[in-house]
Amino acid sequence: MTTEELLQKYDMTIGIECHVQLATNTKLFSATDNDARDKAPNSVVSPIDYGLPGMLPVLNRAAVDLAIKAGKALGSEVARVSRFDRKHYFYPDLPKGYQTTQMYHPIILAGEIEAPLEDGSSVRVRIHHAHMEEDAGKLTHYGDYSLVDLNRAGTPLIEIVSEPDIHSAAEAKAFATELYRRMTFAGVTHGDLYHGNMRFDVNLSVAPKGASELGNRAEVKNLNSFKSVEKAAEYEFRRQAELLEKGERIVQETRGWDDAKQTTSSQRSKEDAQDYRYMPDADIPPIILTDEEINRIQSEMPRLPGEWRELLRGVGLDHLQIETLLDAENEYRERVSILTIVESFIADTAKAKFVAIWNVNTLVPLLRDESFSLGAIDVALLESQLYDLMQSSKLSSNSAKAVFEELIATDETVDVEGYAESKGYIQESDENAIAAIVDEVIADPASAKAVADIRAGNDKVIGFLVGQIMKKSQGKANPALAQKLIRERL
Repeated sequence: MTTEELLQKYDMTIGIECHVQLATNTKLFSATDNDARDKAPNSVVSPIDYGLPGMLPVLNRAAVDLAIKAGKALGSEVARVSRFDRKHYFYPDLPKGYQTTQMYHPIILAGEIEAPLEDGSSVRVRIHHAHMEEDAGKLTHYGDYSLVDLNRAGTPLIEIVSEPDIHSAAEAKAFATELYRRMTFAGVTHGDLYHGNMRFDVNLSVAPKGASELGNRAEVKNLNSFKSVEKAAEYEFRRQAELLEKGERIVQETRGWDDAKQTTSSQRSKEDAQDYRYMPDADIPPIILTDEEINRIQSEMPRLPGEWRELLRGVGLDHLQIETLLDAENEYRERVSILTIVESFIADTAKAKFVAIWNVNTLVPLLRDESFSLGAIDVALLESQLYDLMQSSKLSSNSAKAVFEELIATDETVDVEGYAESKGYIQESDENAIAAIVDEVIADPASAKAVADIRAGNDKVIGFLVGQIMKKSQGKANPALAQKLIRERL
């Protein structure tokens, strides 16, 4: 059966767990560097990370503050009292023999996210909770042996757990994307997916349509891209549905994703909560928060994606334009904050819309070019001056783009009009001067057929005459004015 036929027969249900690495300077319970990128194995560790006897953890307050911000980004209530627990299991990369996490009293309570889909609709996904925990280390496998790197051990995380409200691979991708945007816009994480700053676990089950109970779920672990979330969900649905078609049973298990093969494979049976033997951690006092400090920390947060969408819709942008700007802000924020530029013109709706669309169509494609180098020029001022010159008909859109591309890589702010004039980009808008050229072109025998066609009602060929006028004016004539004069004469 095709996937479409299987979707007619079976329901797909997905819940997603997302591990978010908090953007702190040090680890969750030790004063060790939290940035292990490009560091030698086992070089950013402490006795606490090694789990040596007698070493007591000290909670990183900065991690708590970031969790409070994450709570707002998730539309969730922040618990006034939360506690840590020990989750017991043996991994070679977890020397203590247990993970410090929050099982019974998480810091972030229920919430809800509305994730936009590519067609402009959206999916609402409830957040069950999000808890703080430490990461384990990393195993690297070499044939018949493995090496342990504890640099990542003790890294502060929040684990966001959704309700099973997702029912398609596209919705899973959209939810993962929106989580990423909210966590990065809130400053909760650096969002480096390549280095695992955010990792997604997709819990997927399949059941016959109309069934009262969900099927056994498989958990696809450690996905680090939105595309892999989507493709893993597509594959896992088909795998489970085909097993059900054969009358076979779905095994509750953890599976890994092979991005090269675009398949999942079994890793281990899936444990339930009782298998981990949770117990309260006696070494770490409870986190007790007041309304005042929660409000203070959340009031310092920047504008979140939902707020940006509302603002950008207010200036007349469509769904695709808005999502493009949100993605670009995440991608290029360290080079230039595109949304901040748009916001700086928000008092003038027409200019804000122009700047936003200009950034979508002109600036973002430049930033995507790896060979492009952005200068230190004031981008907002440059775009503002280009807008004013275009509004006064001194620059055509093509000339404005040429000026922009020539100046955007420079380091000094210049007089844009003066620069454009020196380069011959300023349009001729003197009606008498253009009228003389229009009369000359209309009288030219080479234009006779076009003139006759226009007089006969074929308005499309007016572009030919405008082109001739632009050629004779060396590209300086205002094409709108030229077209107006042609119509008046013909």
